[in-house]
Amino acid sequence: MARLNYVELPARDVPGLKAFYSSAFGWTFTDFGPGYAATTTGDSDVGLNGHAEQATAQLLPIIQVENLEETLAKVTAGGGTITLPIFAFPGGRRFHFRDPNGHELAAMVPDHA
Repeated sequence: MARLNYVELPARDVPGLKAFYSSAFGWTFTDFGPGYAATTTGDSDVGLNGHAEQATAQLLPIIQVENLEETLAKVTAGGGTITLPIFAFPGGRRFHFRDPNGHELAAMVPDHA
């Protein structure tokens, strides 16, 4: 079953945001290159995305699905608009989309699925 498992925040200053959330909430981050860091608790995690080409205007809820291509087809058939086609990232693959009301989300499958 699809489930919300991740929230990604656009980040102009990944090190600064890591320091803020670590100090404020005690979160520990794993670096995935210079422009990305994430909590990796295995529950609902938070990512800090500093890559300009993947930047979103707001936080990005990410839905874990079983089949990415099938989900992409269902999103577009239901009136969603793809804003970033399927791409690989450390840990899996995903795409970004806007729902019919304009909210931006992503769907992903982990490498271990």
